Amino acid sequence: MTISIPEGVEIAKKTFNPRLGILGGLSVLGTSGIVEPMSEKALIETMYVEMRAQKARGNKNLLVFFGNYGEDFTRDVMKLDLEGAVTCSNFVGELLDYAVFLGFETLLLIGHSGKLVKLAQGVMNTHSKYADCRTELFALQAMLHGASIEVGQELYHCLTTDEVTKILKREELFEPVMEQVTERIDFYMQHRVHGKIKTAAFMFSNVYGILGKTKDAEELIQLHKQKESNYER
Repeated sequence: MTISIPEGVEIAKKTFNPRLGILGGLSVLGTSGIVEPMSEKALIETMYVEMRAQKARGNKNLLVFFGNYGEDFTRDVMKLDLEGAVTCSNFVGELLDYAVFLGFETLLLIGHSGKLVKLAQGVMNTHSKYADCRTELFALQAMLHGASIEVGQELYHCLTTDEVTKILKREELFEPVMEQVTERIDFYMQHRVHGKIKTAAFMFSNVYGILGKTKDAEELIQLHKQKESNYER
């Protein structure tokens, strides 16, 4: 059996793939190998249903990830129970707005650096068709912390945030840059919810593991671990 995508090479040029260094065609399978075609409205409504279900269960502390990568990391590395978790896809703005509307007390967002870094620039829909801006802030912060223009350009032209991390570690700039990035993520999340609920974010990489977290992230992680221990009792 041969599975192919007619004119895949040409179609791929109209996607975000070349920006990620994926050349020569389209991927037949995604992360999970399961295609669930849904409109943006349907995805948002699905997220809302999940959030209402958590609220109805009496859950006041929302655990959220973008998709499969975050789910796997949350379960396998952070060892958190996924029973009370919600998937937001790219719709962080709608997630935060609805969390306030439903009256949640806290929200912990766990995400891959390629998605989460966009929040540090106020981008609340992380789909690539709306904004890329994954490397710009890293490049700017690196130069503000002493990196040369050449290193800044190298960061700017990276295809992935894993490449960015590698360069920042090489230049011994990873920690100060990540501190600034997570501060901006915290600022924009709180700006969106107008300080009405406590929010936090936790950034990871499939290559480098834990990269950074906002100031209240550890508190909310422990809160979820405490909730799990209560379940076990």
